Amino acid sequence: MPQPRRSTRTTVRVESDRGVFMISVAAELAEMHPQTLRMYEARGLITPKRSPKGTRLYSHEDVERLRRIQQMTTEFGLNLAGVEKVMELEMKLERAQAKVEALERRAAELREEVAALEVKRDEVRTDLVRYEHSRELARAEDVRPIKLRVERPDR
Repeated sequence: MPQPRRSTRTTVRVESDRGVFMISVAAELAEMHPQTLRMYEARGLITPKRSPKGTRLYSHEDVERLRRIQQMTTEFGLNLAGVEKVMELEMKLERAQAKVEALERRAAELREEVAALEVKRDEVRTDLVRYEHSRELARAEDVRPIKLRVERPDR
């Protein structure tokens, strides 16, 4: 009896920023004319990767960016100067958010260091005793114990 055929499926994952689409495919995916993509590139709105031979290669991220540009121009009525400004502000916002996150991480590290130093300070304080013959502090281990004589009344 013949064995049933097993189908195998190969999954290939492509990083979202890797250039994989030629201009015609990217234009079709973004529902634009290829010349529009060239114009957006000239204005700095999009920067496709290049193959070793110089062919433009668009990534998934590039196609999403093209769709977003189209949405801003058609649905929101922005001109390309407006789109450029929105994207510039978004990049500044992303950088600011990254800085805030880095500062929050550093603040947490510093809080941990302060807590550790406070514990150490408290340990040192317990080691300090007031030296009776002066008003100075000394480490408990450096002070000789004083023997007290307690006299008891005769009974």
